[in-house]
Amino acid sequence: MNLYIPEKFKDKQIRDVTMTEEDLINFELKVKDEYEKATITGPVHMSKGNEKQLIEIFKFIHPEDWVFSSWRNHYHALLHGVPEQHLWDLIVAGKSMSVFCDEPKLYTSSIVGGVIPIALGAAKALKMKNNGRKVWLFVGDMTAETGVFHEAYKYSRRHNLPLEFVIEDNNMSTNTPTSETWNGTKSQNHKDVFYYFYEREYPHHGTGQWILF
Repeated sequence: MNLYIPEKFKDKQIRDVTMTEEDLINFELKVKDEYEKATITGPVHMSKGNEKQLIEIFKFIHPEDWVFSSWRNHYHALLHGVPEQHLWDLIVAGKSMSVFCDEPKLYTSSIVGGVIPIALGAAKALKMKNNGRKVWLFVGDMTAETGVFHEAYKYSRRHNLPLEFVIEDNNMSTNTPTSETWNGTKSQNHKDVFYYFYEREYPHHGTGQWILF
């Protein structure tokens, strides 16, 4: 399995993940079927091919930790314990790109890097509260190249904030290979950042079928 786990987390899983790869895939198939009926009137960003990696990562995430994600968020929500019906209702309402839940805490954004400064602020607040909770920030490989990502990483480490970064690398920036965008070279990953590579099986958005609403 292609997954880099920072040394400080080795053998320190704290959570039993009950959701299986099959559960995740089947949920997305349910979304796919509904989307292709033209009943979901907003974009959907599907996941497939990274089930193993995410199940392993969420074993390190406490149920009371804060999770921040992007427009491709269904797996993160399910694995963090967001009620499936709550997630489904948001998706059907056209809010797949802005899924949110207060218990457990999960927040997303359709803006590239939009959640990064918010996650940083949440981590600073948690440090002030000193309650032992962390913030987990999931970003794609293109978002990991942005200035706001590097600034947030540097600030969080200089101020010792409880913020963990996860880079999900499918080498795609929408429909352009990220490595091509940067002329063949991407930034070297930090050793204290979770990282995995996968090949996405769905297009950037939608299901690969032309839908008329």
